Amino acid sequence: MFFYLSKIFWFFAQPLNVSVLLVALTVVALVLKWRRTAILASACALFVLAAGAWTSLGALMMHPLENRFQRPDSLPDQIAGIVVLGGGFEGGVNLVRGGYELNSSGDRLVEAAVLAARHPEAKVVVTGGTGNLILEGEGDGVTAPRLLTALGIAPGRLMLESQSRNTYENALFTKEMVNAKPGETWVLITSAFHMPRSVGLFRKAGFEVVPWPSDYRTSGKESAGLSRDNPMDSLQNVSIALREWVGLLAYWMAGRTDQLLPSP
Repeated sequence: MFFYLSKIFWFFAQPLNVSVLLVALTVVALVLKWRRTAILASACALFVLAAGAWTSLGALMMHPLENRFQRPDSLPDQIAGIVVLGGGFEGGVNLVRGGYELNSSGDRLVEAAVLAARHPEAKVVVTGGTGNLILEGEGDGVTAPRLLTALGIAPGRLMLESQSRNTYENALFTKEMVNAKPGETWVLITSAFHMPRSVGLFRKAGFEVVPWPSDYRTSGKESAGLSRDNPMDSLQNVSIALREWVGLLAYWMAGRTDQLLPSP
């Protein structure tokens, strides 16, 4: 139920959809001659779009998330495994075309390949199903072998989990699958903005990991004011950051993490 509610909530909560709904409300209000309602709804739609697309709001919302966990200066000579959270592939495209097209979170897979080359003894775990309610797609755990083996990672090193639909299930299913031993070092790779929620969920599941953030969306030096990024990227940053903050709150309130904003 949590999974379905989260997907439905996010459909209505993301800024672009909010703006469209407000525009629709404006049209209805004009037809019904509710002048004040139409003015208010249209003004709110304009504000949401302008704040998201033309200001640094998204970057400022991202900073506390992306700066929360830093990559370690070094890793032990021997690590047991590298866990890569799904979300880096274009599942709908790959399901049809059979390739390994990456999306804007594809840096996760690049970092996994780099670390795998540095640590040839480590297992490489890719965890992630489709996580979509409507659109069909191929899970990252299914697509990943085509890319990683093409990059030189031996098939015998791969451990694949393709049933999880969200980060909570990533943590639970991966812990059960790898059966980590005390004293082992496991590295967790995901987008920097997603790392606080991921670490909190893995800790709650009893799986201690070393965070290795990737896929940064900001420089960390943006200040309040007009955005210097293109409007679509700025609006996307607002959407992603809002989703993470809401996700952190929801998981904490549901008892799935022990901290609202997990710390190093």
